[in-house]
Amino acid sequence: MPKKAKELSALAVSRLSVAGNHAVGGVTGLYLYINDANARSWVLRIVVGDKRRHIGLGGYPDVTLAQARDKARAARDEVSRGIDPIVQRRALASQLRAQQAADKTFKQAAQAYIEAHGDTWKNPKHRAQWVSTLTTYAYPHVGELAVRDIGQGHVLSILEPIWKTKNETASRLRGRIESVLDWATARGLRSGENPARWKGHLDKLLPAPSKVQKVEHHRALPIDEMPAFMQALRQREGLAARALEFAILTAARSGEARGAIWEEIDAKAKVWTIPAERMKAGREHRVPLSDAALHLLKALPRLADSPLVFPAPRGGQLSDMTLNAVMRRMQVDAVPHGFRSTFRDWVAERTNHPRELAEQALAHTLESKVEAAYRRGDALEKRRGMMQEWAEFIK
Repeated sequence: MPKKAKELSALAVSRLSVAGNHAVGGVTGLYLYINDANARSWVLRIVVGDKRRHIGLGGYPDVTLAQARDKARAARDEVSRGIDPIVQRRALASQLRAQQAADKTFKQAAQAYIEAHGDTWKNPKHRAQWVSTLTTYAYPHVGELAVRDIGQGHVLSILEPIWKTKNETASRLRGRIESVLDWATARGLRSGENPARWKGHLDKLLPAPSKVQKVEHHRALPIDEMPAFMQALRQREGLAARALEFAILTAARSGEARGAIWEEIDAKAKVWTIPAERMKAGREHRVPLSDAALHLLKALPRLADSPLVFPAPRGGQLSDMTLNAVMRRMQVDAVPHGFRSTFRDWVAERTNHPRELAEQALAHTLESKVEAAYRRGDALEKRRGMMQEWAEFIK
């Protein structure tokens, strides 16, 4: 049998000062280790299976002699039951780290989702809107809650106060919460059904958006007022007026016209090709240019330091408010986007062109997936005749 160490008192232990391992007795294998810097810690030397272990029991004097002996006895008892204290300690530490990683708050999960997907959103405003709505409406209720604990009651506490008064915002917010919770489920941070899902769940608890949402249509100019308006618009100077005129002639969205660059214009082919990244539907869109649209473009100055067709006076792209300002100064009760509605009404009421052709001109996503699947081309030449007729009508 190994020689049993003399059992030292607490006072005797406090007087130890030489660097090295000092057996303190009371429990076989218990030592006070002193390093060269005079730092002290408790160590239990013990054979576990076929391995010799040095098990740390804490620092001295934070762990007293009596406490060290209790810890050493407990460790020896574990070894006698076939447990390796070091392996067990590592396993517990690993479990703790895993639990801490899984204990993400809803706010942390939302931020991680935005970080993962934000770069795929083509509009920078989209990220800002996500952050704004979650910060304003969701975080005060569930921001600091563990994402695994978010339930139906939490989601309703966020949505119900604004569902009827701010339904468009609330509907988008619901979708964002659903996306964050789906992300958390896929990452193993929560389990079970998504409490923010609409179909078969919240649609039974909240009124449909169509029942409470106030639809605000873009104010549009009546068809018969278009020729007079265009004559007045052509009398106005400035690139903002020309950008608005170009948008009307091409039935384009304001942002598509304001962001047009000269490389997109093929004057010889009489086509304006808008790349997918600038289109709402994310698909390239070709616009046949009427004679009036080409004449407008040829009359514009081309700046050496800007690729934009309609650059702002101080550089960069014209803002949407700039085009709105043109219409306000003209005292017209309509908005730039409303001209797309006027164009569609003109096609339906004053021409024999099919509705689908107007929808293609407006770059709308077709509601019928079957129709979309069968449509292989973009009917460019058919649309060319329609856009020429439009330009002649409003000249």
